[in-house]
Amino acid sequence: MRVAKFGFPFFGLLFWTYVIRSELSPMPDSLTELEQERALVAAQLSRLGDLRPGSVTGIVRRCGKPTCHCAQPDDPGHGPTLRLTYKVRGKTISQALPTPASVRKAECEIAEFRKFQELSRSFLDVNEKICRLRPVEESPVSEQEKKRRTRSSRKSRAK
Repeated sequence: MRVAKFGFPFFGLLFWTYVIRSELSPMPDSLTELEQERALVAAQLSRLGDLRPGSVTGIVRRCGKPTCHCAQPDDPGHGPTLRLTYKVRGKTISQALPTPASVRKAECEIAEFRKFQELSRSFLDVNEKICRLRPVEESPVSEQEKKRRTRSSRKSRAK
């Protein structure tokens, strides 16, 4: 028998890994509890407000005019100008946020998107647990499933 690093047989190590993981994230025992949890998460998803992905970033730039103060070697440049940055089909889009109100609005929408991401992860986790616990219902085999594809008895022609 092969022994793992910690002196446990391989099966024992797997057993203890399972025990430790199940203690960290206890799974509700019944299907009804899980379905109630899923309904709760779905209700939380439906109460979300306006949301959007992205982040608010501050851009410091130089204008390029040789007589401007930003052209000096130790000058920090113009800005920071706050912008909303996000991706659409792999391309980064940057949108100006000219007022403090527009910055607050964007930050609230981004925070709501983060809540959406967290809730959707929980929703998927609960559904996965439900799928594992739900029993398999045996149904009669249909005529289509009974028919098997048979091999052709004809030989293929060599080219």
